[in-house]
Amino acid sequence: MASAGLISSQETARGRRLAAYAAFGLPLTMTALPINILLPDFYAGETGLALTTIGFVLLATRLIDAVSDPLLGTWVDRQKARNSYLTPILFACVPLVAGFVLLFNPTTVARAMPAAWLAATLVAAYLGYSLAIVAYQAWGAELAHDDAGRARVAASREGAGLIGVLLGGSVPALAGMPVLTAMFLLLLAIGLVLLVRHAPRPAPINRSTPAGNPFVTFLVPLATPRLRWLLAVFALNAIAPAITATVFQFFVADRLGLGSAAGVFLALYFIAGAASMPFWTHLAGRLSLHVVWLIGMLTAVVSFAWAYGLGHGAYGAFAAICVLSGFAFGADLALPPALLARVIDANRHQGQREGAYFGLWNCVNKFCLALAAGVALPLLESLGYARGATNAGALDALAIVYAVVPCLLKLAAAALLFVAWRDAKF
Repeated sequence: MASAGLISSQETARGRRLAAYAAFGLPLTMTALPINILLPDFYAGETGLALTTIGFVLLATRLIDAVSDPLLGTWVDRQKARNSYLTPILFACVPLVAGFVLLFNPTTVARAMPAAWLAATLVAAYLGYSLAIVAYQAWGAELAHDDAGRARVAASREGAGLIGVLLGGSVPALAGMPVLTAMFLLLLAIGLVLLVRHAPRPAPINRSTPAGNPFVTFLVPLATPRLRWLLAVFALNAIAPAITATVFQFFVADRLGLGSAAGVFLALYFIAGAASMPFWTHLAGRLSLHVVWLIGMLTAVVSFAWAYGLGHGAYGAFAAICVLSGFAFGADLALPPALLARVIDANRHQGQREGAYFGLWNCVNKFCLALAAGVALPLLESLGYARGATNAGALDALAIVYAVVPCLLKLAAAALLFVAWRDAKF
């Protein structure tokens, strides 16, 4: 079994135990791109379900998923107080596996009632993923109590997750969904074995069950100014890449005329993000986490703003932007969870309410994703852009929404983070 106790900054840098913890992040994120990108086309082709119906089901199930996160976080804390984080993770794998496998393998029942099948399997997959990720992140928040260690734990987990995203996006195109499903099941089993047998366990601190009504105890962290400040910076910063993700396909296809290369650009972005993790964690061992995140935000703006001026056929220039902005994106993955772990410790909630904190964290992240889609697409339309547009005005509007708006949001988030760092808000 895994050994108990914290792992030091030095151990987290190169330890096998940290790798055993991080490995579970890879299969978890393999489900992301198939569900978020491939699903609409798959269901329209396999079941004949209308795109409007698919969109409505996706919206409804995502809202259910988002609002359930804080409650799941509270339940994680209660289970951890009684036993460990393994209980909710093992429990979560059942609906995650069932939902994901059945989602992309519709039976005769699915073809008779495709909307109901889609909704049921999505809810199961979302529920399993959300419960697993909240417990998994909460576990990681207890593995180090210094900034360098926190950054290494978060970076190792998120780096493995980026590899999972790459596999989830590339394997279906190269080998088909059945191969991806088999890989997902195999890697999930391996990840669970490593997590159970070799990953470090949090040191016992206070394992009493959090007091209060379980339906409202997730609000306890929100009563702290530190968390409210961190969530404000996190939300403002998260909306920026969410907007670029929402309109990415349109920008590449219509502004650049390189729609067939979209997969290559995404791969460059995620590979650069994964490769950047050692750099950001190295920097976090020498500078304040706030400063390192601020450097990441400003690097993202400097590297990405040039996308506004790109025109038709700018393959090399956009590939370079994907690499540079992907490198900066690594800071967005590694630093905010490390800062959240720091806030948990500063609020003296370590060992008690990690699940509640990460439940709220994921809820805010999901609402940011929904808000980005709800703002970016209507804004594009109001500026005169429609899919397949070729006139200069519409394409300029597309470039503004894709590149300028996210950069302005990043700068606003950077300014708020600077104020928080200067005034020691979190």
